[in-house]
Amino acid sequence: MIQAFGLTSNARKALPPAVDDVSFEAHAGRVTVLLGAPGAGKTTVLRLLLELEQGRGLAYFRGRPLHRIAHPSREVGVLLGDVPGHPARTVRGHLRMLCAAAGVPVRRADEVLEVVGLISLRDERLGTLSRGMDRRLGLACALLADPHTLVLDDPAEGLSGRESRWLYGMLRAHADQGGTVLTTTTDPKEAARTADRVVTLERGALVADQEAADFARTRLRPRVAVRSPHAVRLASLLTREARAAQRSVEVVQEEGNRLSVYGSSCAHVGETAYRHNVLVHQLADETGDMGPGAGVATPRRTRPEAAPGISGQAGQEPSGGEPATVAAYEPNPGHLEASGDACAANGTLRTGVALAPHSSEEAGRPASSAPYRPADAPPHDGIPASESGPPPRAAATAADHQVAGTPGAAAKPSAAARHPAAEPAARAASLVRGLRRSEGADTDDGPTPIAGLSASDSPQAPFMPFARRSARRSAPRSFDTLPALPPPISVRSAPSPLRPLRYELRRATGISTGFLTGAAVLIVSALTAVLLTRVGHTPQARLLAAWPAELPLPPAALGSGLLGALAFGDEFRHPALAADRGTVPRRLGVLTAKLLVAALTGLMLAFLTVGCDAEALYLVYGREVAQVPADWLSLSASWFGLVVGCAWAGVLAAGVFRSTTAGLAAVVAMPVVVLPVVQKVVEGASVRTAAGFSTRLRETLLVQWPFGGDRYVAAAARVIVQPVGGAMTLSLTALLCAYLITTLRSKTR
Repeated sequence: MIQAFGLTSNARKALPPAVDDVSFEAHAGRVTVLLGAPGAGKTTVLRLLLELEQGRGLAYFRGRPLHRIAHPSREVGVLLGDVPGHPARTVRGHLRMLCAAAGVPVRRADEVLEVVGLISLRDERLGTLSRGMDRRLGLACALLADPHTLVLDDPAEGLSGRESRWLYGMLRAHADQGGTVLTTTTDPKEAARTADRVVTLERGALVADQEAADFARTRLRPRVAVRSPHAVRLASLLTREARAAQRSVEVVQEEGNRLSVYGSSCAHVGETAYRHNVLVHQLADETGDMGPGAGVATPRRTRPEAAPGISGQAGQEPSGGEPATVAAYEPNPGHLEASGDACAANGTLRTGVALAPHSSEEAGRPASSAPYRPADAPPHDGIPASESGPPPRAAATAADHQVAGTPGAAAKPSAAARHPAAEPAARAASLVRGLRRSEGADTDDGPTPIAGLSASDSPQAPFMPFARRSARRSAPRSFDTLPALPPPISVRSAPSPLRPLRYELRRATGISTGFLTGAAVLIVSALTAVLLTRVGHTPQARLLAAWPAELPLPPAALGSGLLGALAFGDEFRHPALAADRGTVPRRLGVLTAKLLVAALTGLMLAFLTVGCDAEALYLVYGREVAQVPADWLSLSASWFGLVVGCAWAGVLAAGVFRSTTAGLAAVVAMPVVVLPVVQKVVEGASVRTAAGFSTRLRETLLVQWPFGGDRYVAAAARVIVQPVGGAMTLSLTALLCAYLITTLRSKTR
């Protein structure tokens, strides 16, 4: 179950917030759809729920906020946009990598591929998948850890009808098994067809929260679409005949000589047009969209002065280009009922304004009842009740049928509107009151509404047009009328993979970049060694390393640094690890795994480079050129330290600067920038400092080095005190400190 209270995004500059005070619930075993036009705030609501965007509000997944869940991927499966995977990675390899991150067995990848129908495409590259196959892969990623809740942002966008039916069938199956499903869409017909509950948003505000049946009845009404050059005359005729026959018919004049006739049929409209010689260009049955908030409780003034004919002047053009109701007749006078059913009984003529329902179940929940807003607060903060429109309806009593437009006709919600068993919600409300008290807010302004009520139990607030809401937002408020703000929502990085070393190994070996880079390094090194031998005047050690004196680094060190930079650079470019949780995690577990894999890769590359160079020199020039130097131990330590150090520098720099290019630039800057500085600082002092180091260290610690360990310590010390070793040590230390500082800074935020 998902509970959202008072979700509000941060305002940017002079613009209003994209989402303002949105509260709703998505229950287990049901499919809940957020409906709204593009820009209504659906994606922002999801990002606030998942703590991917800063704002304010409360969001609970089965009673816990997301940052309090130890393994979020096992609780919430998320699909926001396309799958952020490397285009060269296979479908199966991508899922196996995510299995290591989620801590689930690797066989789970094949299981979800079988479920979503991608088992035959498991060896396809991500970059070659179609839109429908990419959506299937995204659903497989969301289902990988077997979560209880699925949160998907417009999952059927760009899909064919067949693919959409399959997708919503999968979501329905997940809900039937007891899971919670929350999706978004822009199509009201699709929402009515696939959802159990529809939450309607308009320009960042919640305007309706209804059951799917109520939504379909009040907003998606069957109608007859008529196009005629004599639309005004035909509307008058249809209304006159409906009044004479005591039938409930509503005629709405649209743009372009178009009529929408509710409560009639094509046959009846066609016969009327034929009898009166009215030319008709179009006559078709369709399902009409009444717009956001249609059928939601909106009390209106009764108009006793209106004659039982056409309300207003028939054929009058609507102002502002908006569709206007030409006339609507409803028999059986006696009481007001909810607008939306073509057969609703009402003795007056309607003008396209939805009427207040008798029960809150007919209207849903148009306004949020967040736990931080007082129950007896004015309908709109800072605006008197007489100016802000009618108050919410509480219960269907005789007193509720008074004229709603009269000032002072506000009726407080009755005690029957409160849920009798809402103890968890009451505790949540008590928590928020404590937060308000800590902020210095006045808590004596009335009881706090109980959160967590169903749509049928909560008092209904009237649907308010956007112009009224905009006026409410821009109206000046006094300090005493400002409501207490809900707690802030902080953006947190994704958790570390549960099996980081296994994740990093699958990430590095899942694409061909590492293998191609290694092959290119070996070929370039062999050719460079052969050319250096032909030119001459190159020491034996540099020949085996293929390191010309004119270059700052050998090809093996550059290749190792590039692979290290790709370890973090690919994470930021294709954030598969943080597809559902924001920024890529820069934690010590991930860093340790990447450093270990980079060191292993660098050692293998350094060893293969020397072996390939020696073999190439032996084949071209003979054995005397490929001889091993006498001081091979210290040279080997220096060589392996250089290659591994470049790999680590690439990893740390890419993690700090979030870029592969920055990581490779840091590797090149070490010999070009740092090395000359170190040479000037320690020139002439390194030999005297390192002489007798192991002996003095043994005398200080009073420990005998086993297996001749003093020789290895001395070799390591000589490597470090050399200018290149000192520059490498200094660079790695600075990058490691910068990485730790940025990590701690993100945690502090």
